[in-house]
Amino acid sequence: MGCPVFLIGESGSGKTASLRNFKSDEVFIINVAGKELSFKNKEGLKRIDTSDYEKIKAVLLKAATSEENKIKSFVLDDTQYLMAFESFNRAKETGYSKNVDLAVHFKDLIQFVITALPKDFVVYFLHHTERTEDGHIKAKTLGKMLDNQLTVEGLFAIVIMTQVNNGEYKFLVHDKDGISTVKTPIGMFETDTIDNDLKLVDESIRKYYEFKWKEI
Repeated sequence: MGCPVFLIGESGSGKTASLRNFKSDEVFIINVAGKELSFKNKEGLKRIDTSDYEKIKAVLLKAATSEENKIKSFVLDDTQYLMAFESFNRAKETGYSKNVDLAVHFKDLIQFVITALPKDFVVYFLHHTERTEDGHIKAKTLGKMLDNQLTVEGLFAIVIMTQVNNGEYKFLVHDKDGISTVKTPIGMFETDTIDNDLKLVDESIRKYYEFKWKEI
């Protein structure tokens, strides 16, 4: 059973930049929007650009079944565009079923990670946020109709959010105010905020669930 993790935050708040401390044999990036990394890729992090659900699943499954692959941490960058691009591609279609399809396809990808990948595979979904009318912060979707079909955060046991205060970049891992959908397992993190470092998060998850960091 694979481990999907939701990292949400506003554009420019440090989601992609949090990958900067990974080494090339520790993470693989699936770049949905095809944009450049927000830091100098001195470690030569491996990546592929695609917004095709089946190609994404194929990459993950190939890694899971390859005896040569040692990478067990994967990042899907800008996953809100999976729904947005599909919506644009089907813009001329009318009817309620299109919106249901958008929700189902995104849900199926998360379920694929859970059901088709080994338990020590951690897949990070990096996703933009939006504010609701009552001021709460949630994962960005395509409107109320899609929200009625899918509560995205409900499919994740771990939801982390970026924070930027006075130029300081952090991750929120506990939300005591209840204004966001942030949640993490009891005891995984001791403080409410941690450094903006996805490798640190990855190490914490693997220690908590007793996953191997990497083959030795």
